[in-house]
Amino acid sequence: MKLVVGLGNPGVRYNFTRHNIGFLALDFYAKKHGLEWKNELSALACREGDTWFVKPQDYYNMSGKAVAEFMRYYKIAAADVLVICDNFDLEFGVLRFRSKGSAGGNNGLKSVDAALGTSDYPRLRIGTGNNELKTKLGAVDFVLSRFTDEEKAKLPEILGAVEGEIEKFVR
Repeated sequence: MKLVVGLGNPGVRYNFTRHNIGFLALDFYAKKHGLEWKNELSALACREGDTWFVKPQDYYNMSGKAVAEFMRYYKIAAADVLVICDNFDLEFGVLRFRSKGSAGGNNGLKSVDAALGTSDYPRLRIGTGNNELKTKLGAVDFVLSRFTDEEKAKLPEILGAVEGEIEKFVR
């Protein structure tokens, strides 16, 4: 059994914000694979074969609770969990996969680390960086900002690349 988690904030007001690119990536994957979201434990979830796809419904910085709950309930090892999150220090669209590592300042990953008691799980960071906008808005407002029109135009290509990374992980 595998678990793929997209980090984000629940609620319409956070749709298409940088912090919700993990949710966006899973929505893209689910649509392409004909999967439908349903309430499962404390998350929105769908399943394909022996893989669960999960969007925690706690806020981004408290995502660890739902991840740990799924892992316990379905007896999933940390090595079989992929967490997908944003990273505003990476150039927009750059993907960075690590089989384990530090949270690197990402509060969602810090929450997952704390809930699991380890940082030894795979993670895929999606670059949402835009230094000009981040400087103008500040870090907090930047992660909750929506994509520019130019960035929106690039999203299908980026999310397609994320889909490929998910498929590699699932196989």
